[in-house]
Parts: sequence; C-alpha cells; structure tokens
Amino acid sequence: MTTRRNFLKGAAASGIAFCSCGMLDAAHAQPKSPRLPVRVNGKRVLTVDVHSHCYFREAINLMGDGAEKVLPPVKGVPEHFIVIEQRLKEMDAMAIDMEVLSINPFWYGKDRDTAAQIVKLQNEKLAELCAARPERFAAFASLTLQYPDLAVQQLETAVKKQGLRGAAIGASVLGEDFSEPEFHPVWAKAEELGAVLFIHPQSTPELAKRFKGNGWLSNTIGNPLDTTIALQHLIFEGTLDRFPGLKIIAAHGGGYLGSYAARGDHACFVSPQNCNANITLKKQPSEYLNQLYFDAMVFTPEGLRHLVAQVGASQVMLGTDHPIPWEQHPVDHVFATTTLSDKQKIAILGGNAAKLFGMKEA
Repeated sequence: MTTRRNFLKGAAASGIAFCSCGMLDAAHAQPKSPRLPVRVNGKRVLTVDVHSHCYFREAINLMGDGAEKVLPPVKGVPEHFIVIEQRLKEMDAMAIDMEVLSINPFWYGKDRDTAAQIVKLQNEKLAELCAARPERFAAFASLTLQYPDLAVQQLETAVKKQGLRGAAIGASVLGEDFSEPEFHPVWAKAEELGAVLFIHPQSTPELAKRFKGNGWLSNTIGNPLDTTIALQHLIFEGTLDRFPGLKIIAAHGGGYLGSYAARGDHACFVSPQNCNANITLKKQPSEYLNQLYFDAMVFTPEGLRHLVAQVGASQVMLGTDHPIPWEQHPVDHVFATTTLSDKQKIAILGGNAAKLFGMKEA
C-alpha cells in the first residue's frame, strides 16, 4: 500500500516538485537560529517583542451576545488564552526574551458600565500575569476610549498602581480620530505619566464593502491603512505638536506611512485649499516619523532596510503579532537585514524597547 509519506518520498526522488498548504505551514514552522540567548558579535542582547497578544475568557464573556464575534478568524486563537509555560516555550523558540502583551479593543461599542468592567478585569489579569513572570512579560493596559474621562482614570491606575507600561489603543474610536479634542485629556495624561501608547488598528470599517472577496483585504490592506490614517491625523492636526512628549508605537511597521511619507510634505503646497491655515506645524510632516516608534513587522530585509532609512533605527522594535503566526522568526529577520550595523541590530532587537519602557538591558 502506498502511503502519502511514501508517495512524497518517491515524488522527491523522481524530481516531482509541488507544495500543499500543509507543507507551506510546515515550512513556516521550521526552527531557525539563533535561539536564546541571542548574541550580536558575541554580546548577549535582550530581545523584546512589543507586539504580542492575549485574551481572557472572563472579559470576553462580559460582551454578552457579542462574545462570539470577539475572537479573530485566524490561526493561534487558542494560544491567546495564555498558559504560561506553553507561551514561554513558544517565546524561547522565537528567541524572544520578553513580550509586551496587548489586547485588541473589542469593547469600544459597549456602554460605559460594561466597558469599564471589561477593562478593569483585563488590566487586573494583565498585571497578575506580568507579576508572575516579570522577566518575561510586560503589558499595555486596556482603556475605554469611547469614554475619555474614564480612560484617563484607567491609565493612571494602570501605570501607577498596576505596573503596566502604557496602553494599547485602536486606530480610531467608533469613527472618531484621535486628533479630536475629546481625546486630548487622554494624551495629556499619557504624556504626564510617560506612558507608551501602542496603536493597533481594527481594519478600516468605512471600506468594508470594497474589502470583500479573496485575500482577507480587511486585514492585509485595512489594518495598515487604518494606522496610516491615524498617524496622519495626529501629524496634520497638530496633535503631536500639542503633546510633543507622547510615546507612540505603531503596529505593522506604521502601515503605509513609512513608504510614502514625503508625499505629505508637498500636500499643503500643492493644494492649500485642502489645508487649515490656522494649523502651522513645527516641522515637515515626514519629520514627525522620527519621534514615533514602529514595530519591525514588515516581513522582508528590504522592507526593514527602508523603514530604518525613513524613521531611523532608534525608532524600530521587534513585533510579531504572536500568537498569530505572521512573523515567526523575528530575530532572524533582523539578522538577515545585512544593511544594519551591529549597533542597529542590538537597538531593534531590544535596546530601543528597554530604553522606552525603562527595562534593564541584558
């Protein structure tokens, strides 16, 4: 009897080449080097993933009838509900010393009391998890941004009492952009606390009809587009001038902004009618990228080379989206980018995150 395994062996011997989805999955999962501890030119370096996720079932259950829509249709969902020893094995395999955990907002549409309960529970659970293994986990708090006054209180509690490093936020809130004055108190509190804000998009809902069809365009196009819009509003509406001390990390390499930033520098010259004469920016729009931070989840050495060339190596950090299997070999990605110096590699692998979050470097 010819088994599938025997057939594959025979096919390989005869020169037949093909690849199924399962084989592609296996190829993605193949272990590579280096493993922990990571060294650059013989020096032990800390590796920090600033873009990794988790969920807590108790919080999802508070969504009531909306609970079934919370979990994304992706691989890695069961691993979101962290079993510490299993998560540590996964991190070790990816050569990650520390993950900064975040929960993508699913509560922005809920009423004040329900949203407050969800956020309170999540922040308490995140604090407990980080306290259990502080050398391996840090976390971003959740906020009820649809109620900015409450979000201000939550952020202060999270940073001052729970030891969380800042907050994970969407790229907009129920169609409202972060540059709107209603959110200014939140950004003022974040600036005061030195809290880091991690922007993680939730697609671009206004384009849902055009995203239909093959290829999961609501994510592959919608997510980076949503981040791009969010950052451009923060720049062009003067929000980053109003709050120059804001520490912002943008997921997925900051969307498309790093690839086409200079176009914005020409916008108000070409069409002053589409610009607000009452807003005078302190810098060229593209220069604001050098005060923002970005994860390195751009998949290729050329993508990382270009991002570094645009924003500076000091502004880039590891990001994986773990446990969703977008980037399973983040450290190898950095080492494969041969245009980076050893100093730049050390910074991206963990040095930048350590400085931003006040962590002890290896």
